[in-house]
Amino acid sequence: MACVHMIALLDQFQQLSLPVLIMLGLFVLIILIAIWDIFIQKRHIILHNFPVVGHLRYLLEVIGPELRQYWVANDKEEKPFNRDERRWVYSTAKKQLNTFGFGTTEELYSVGYPILKHAAFPFPAHKASYPGSDSTVIPCIKVMGEFNKRKRLYRPASIINISGMSFGSLGKNAITALNRGALAAKCFHNTGEGGISDYHNCGANLVWQIGTAYFACRTKEGRFSIKKLVETVTKYPQIRAIEIKLSQGAKPGKGGILPAIKVSAEIAKARGIEEGKQCVSPNFHSEFSTVDELIDFIERIADKSGLPVGIKSAVGELVFWEELAKRMKARKQGPDFIAIDGGEGGTGAAPLSFSDHVALPFKVGFARVYKLFQEAGIEERIVWIGSAKLGFPDRAVVGLAMGCDMINIAREAMLAIGCIQAQKCHTNHCPAGIATHSPWLEAGLNTVDKAIRFAYFIQGFRKELLALSHAAGYEHPSQFRTEDIELSSGVSNYKSLSDILGYKKKLVQFSAMKDYMYN
Repeated sequence: MACVHMIALLDQFQQLSLPVLIMLGLFVLIILIAIWDIFIQKRHIILHNFPVVGHLRYLLEVIGPELRQYWVANDKEEKPFNRDERRWVYSTAKKQLNTFGFGTTEELYSVGYPILKHAAFPFPAHKASYPGSDSTVIPCIKVMGEFNKRKRLYRPASIINISGMSFGSLGKNAITALNRGALAAKCFHNTGEGGISDYHNCGANLVWQIGTAYFACRTKEGRFSIKKLVETVTKYPQIRAIEIKLSQGAKPGKGGILPAIKVSAEIAKARGIEEGKQCVSPNFHSEFSTVDELIDFIERIADKSGLPVGIKSAVGELVFWEELAKRMKARKQGPDFIAIDGGEGGTGAAPLSFSDHVALPFKVGFARVYKLFQEAGIEERIVWIGSAKLGFPDRAVVGLAMGCDMINIAREAMLAIGCIQAQKCHTNHCPAGIATHSPWLEAGLNTVDKAIRFAYFIQGFRKELLALSHAAGYEHPSQFRTEDIELSSGVSNYKSLSDILGYKKKLVQFSAMKDYMYN
């Protein structure tokens, strides 16, 4: 009898329509989730007290940034880059219309708002001269290594270049696209401290960054090896300068750990470490701990490599910078270039306390350091590089007016190749396939297309930078002076940048763009 009832029940079940079966399945699933939430899981109070429905809270928490980005925030609200800024980068990279209509939406009287003063008689654009076929090329006026008489001098072809982003923090497709794009746009590509990978080897000039772990120039024990450094420089002739990273704006004074699971064969090869073994980057350099030792280290590398050697640092206490300026003046030695990073942070992941509270913001930090070197009378010996959200023409002008000779960009470069500011760089789940090593996510990043977009972005950036220069009466952007910028300190109260900073940038000796041949 029981069998007969079972057969009849199965027959009725088979006659149910597919939608009804799906509803039954969902009902059973909900019951099982509720049982799990109430009786089995013990970690989440919300799920226990509000079974099933409580999961909606966690879902909204996960997709909250995306909801705010596309539905809630207005065009000027988002951080670190608002929608208008991202739109300008995207349209420039796609060579689309990147102009805005119907007037500004900025608060022109807000404290700190910069205004670029145009000239009554602009520089005639048709009289501009160019040292090559690309009319957007803006060569650096200074030559790296010239004062210290390095064997291999370097005048970068572009004053807008890629800041340090390692293979490891970015995936192989992103590095490849940036390097190919840099080659097309004639800008250099800073490797970041993670060594030099095969993906950096697409033809662009490189600035090799060396951090505390001495990747690609280290012994098995993790100490610096001058022999390995010379071997790497010989292997990659496209290395045109070496940058010693003292600190970065995202997490100055803090080291890092690369977990063993992330040390793949490719990363191990690029960094000169053992595959599958945890790698620690200390928060200090083992090769020097005083200013004179730093200068000795720089001179040793420059002597053996023949390359210009510089430093990169965020700015904190000023005692180091005071002594560096003093000892460089006395010894007539030291870094050929100095890259100042701002506390605004960058692509590097960091604890919130470091991101929010460690290192001075760029305009404050750069001004303090530059003024010290100006007072010592040696600021013109050095090629100054600014790095901290300066990847827009107006911000680049402010940096150049303050004393920068070049601008390095990182996050703006990522936006140009498709970054959507999901802020998941540290999770390996970057939806744009840039800051990830997931084969599935990386597969969506077409290196040929993104290389073209990055080249368009750099060229469009420089074109607009030149237009701003011409409007101010200059042929080259480095001719901008501190007096050409005014900052708002309230309604009807603007002050010159020179008054705020407490110094004036010296007038740049400039002839014509065509006279500055790059290499």
